[in-house]
Amino acid sequence: MEFFTEYGEASQYQIEEIIGQGSFGVVAAAVDTQTGERVAIKKIHDMFEHAPDGTRILREIKLLRLLRHPNIVGVKHILLPPARREFRDIYVVFELMESDLQKVIQVNENLTAGHHRYFLYQLLHALKYIHAANVFHRDLKPSNILANSNCKLKICDFGLARALRDDAPLAIFWTDYVATRWYRAPELCGSFFSKVIHPCN
Repeated sequence: MEFFTEYGEASQYQIEEIIGQGSFGVVAAAVDTQTGERVAIKKIHDMFEHAPDGTRILREIKLLRLLRHPNIVGVKHILLPPARREFRDIYVVFELMESDLQKVIQVNENLTAGHHRYFLYQLLHALKYIHAANVFHRDLKPSNILANSNCKLKICDFGLARALRDDAPLAIFWTDYVATRWYRAPELCGSFFSKVIHPCN
């Protein structure tokens, strides 16, 4: 399978294996040949074919480049296409994590109260930072929380996130659409939020 499509900067990365695949595209584990660091590269197919998808992807990239926190997945690099006006795919280089919290919960029956406390501490620490920046994730669920074997967690997938401006009205209307119904915050079901009561994640 050819992962890169005519990207000059691609020679910096050696693809190891495909670790994820979905409607958005493909994620591969790779090695940065200049630093020796292992990274994850998300290849997004036909980014501009559907305007809503392109908007979502652009929003996620912009937010992740601005939000810098040890418990939020970091964007390391965005590969620039050789022709700035004629390209279809985009490649985003992220930190590489080993798994996600959903898989950890499913396969590990030996999680202790100490694990739970440490997980909760990291998530609340990240959410406090995100909300302080007037950003709301709106699709927080175990599969959108990456995990390592050292129990380090990082929140990812900000495609449905929204930023609230300081000059926004006291009450605002947002779409109640969230990808995973079972993790939807109660106030999202009504689409109506206030600046006093923040939307839960």
